[in-house]
Amino acid sequence: MSEARRTGRAEANRRHILAVATRELIRDPDASMDDIARAAGVVRRTVYGHFPSREALIEGIADEAAREVTDALSRATAGVTSPVRALVAATTATWAIGDRYRLLISLAQRNLSGGGIRVHLRPAREHVAGLLEEGARRGAFAAHLPPSVLAHALESLILGLLQAVNDGLWRSADPARDVARTCLIAAGVPAADAEAAVNDRSTPVTV
Repeated sequence: MSEARRTGRAEANRRHILAVATRELIRDPDASMDDIARAAGVVRRTVYGHFPSREALIEGIADEAAREVTDALSRATAGVTSPVRALVAATTATWAIGDRYRLLISLAQRNLSGGGIRVHLRPAREHVAGLLEEGARRGAFAAHLPPSVLAHALESLILGLLQAVNDGLWRSADPARDVARTCLIAAGVPAADAEAAVNDRSTPVTV
């Protein structure tokens, strides 16, 4: 077998294990490496060959989720010229993926060392910081905090709301719009303008 074929097969196996692990850990956050190996239809040694520990496996899932967030942000905000609409699109795209991974995000927060999920979210956070910087320059957002700090605060807000859903503290008929509205207000947009922005049918609100 050629080196390229072996590499491709190994990557396919890795992605399969990640997909199964994601499903199994959402179903049962206490699932063991043995449980995941059985669900993936591989031997335990194969799982450990790609992920030497449970933390490494969770790290891989966190990396995949963060990559999805970054890609979704780029797609959702491409060609959006209004800073307010861009932030609505960005926060809605982030929520859509975060909601899918929210139980695993909670797991990652508890199990990952060295900065946890925030390390993986850095590219997405930098993307949002760029939107906030442009919006502040154009007067759409308040300049009471540096864009990088405000982006960090908005990330914390979204992670906190995801955890509130996990804990049964918050339910909403349209959480993505509620999150977008909340982030706009936190960025300094007047409440009435934030409400109008999330209700504007021309605003992109899906991934």
